[in-house]
Amino acid sequence: MLRIYKSQNNQLVPIDTASEMTEGNPVVWFDLYNASHDETRSVENRLGIQIPTRDEMQEIELSDRLYQEDGAEFMTMTAATELESDYPVKVPITFILKGATLVTVRHADPKPFQTYTARMQRLNGASCETGELTMLGLLEAMIDRTADALERAGTEVDGISREVFRKSNSSATKKTRDLQSLIEQIGQKGDLLTIIRESLVSVGRLVAYHSARDGIGARKVIKESRQRVKLIQRDAASLGDHALFLSNKINFLLDATLGLINLEQNQIIKIFSVASVVFLPPTLVASIYGMNFDAMPELKFDFGYPLALFMMVLSALLPFLYFKRRGWL
Repeated sequence: MLRIYKSQNNQLVPIDTASEMTEGNPVVWFDLYNASHDETRSVENRLGIQIPTRDEMQEIELSDRLYQEDGAEFMTMTAATELESDYPVKVPITFILKGATLVTVRHADPKPFQTYTARMQRLNGASCETGELTMLGLLEAMIDRTADALERAGTEVDGISREVFRKSNSSATKKTRDLQSLIEQIGQKGDLLTIIRESLVSVGRLVAYHSARDGIGARKVIKESRQRVKLIQRDAASLGDHALFLSNKINFLLDATLGLINLEQNQIIKIFSVASVVFLPPTLVASIYGMNFDAMPELKFDFGYPLALFMMVLSALLPFLYFKRRGWL
């Protein structure tokens, strides 16, 4: 799908593809979303560039995602999508700046693209006169989306922390099962934070490269774009620090949860150990009086059976009371 937008009164106005290609109206943004070969070819012919394919976008090394070719800047970043789900996904998105025109190449539909496009089609005072400002607006929308995801993840991590350290259950089996569920939640939050951090690093590298290219060539960069670039860099750095903090907290919660599981397992083993020690003396008494020797003194004793039972109960009760007094139970 190919979407084409022009800027009119600080608004993004969608225009018809066929009329745009024939009339030569000024274009601010070509949005290639799962575009066909013909759509991609038409944009290439219009701008005189070679647009990378989906396989090329995925196979490009991290060190080669930012380059200049045919008088255009090619910047591929890793974007995080489906941040509300339990299984977030990272996808490559390529920004191509050729003069005042922006080309985006993507095979996913992140919500920042939807929200930014909808917002810029209304009067809100934000500038989208050039492709560069449109790209910065998209990056700002991604930063805002990431900030919301981090805030939500922080709240969920706090909830996991309360579950780990404050929740108590009377049943050891139930508590162990809950801790196993917490490990799954911790793993999901860890994956989410990893993807977010990778996306933020990618945004920081892209903006740094674009900022460095500002002083090269004849392109004149307006003051607004420089300020927005600095703001995006600061936001990406601060959100990266926050994501790192949450990642460290997640690792701490994982270690604590595994420690609690070990404590539960040790408690169960201790119970079996105490039980074996408590029932060892009664077993010894029963073994002694279970022998069938003719010369046993208690063999003809009328109260031998209840006496043996009493000795077995007493021999089991004394170790139990001793363990209880020492605080081992």
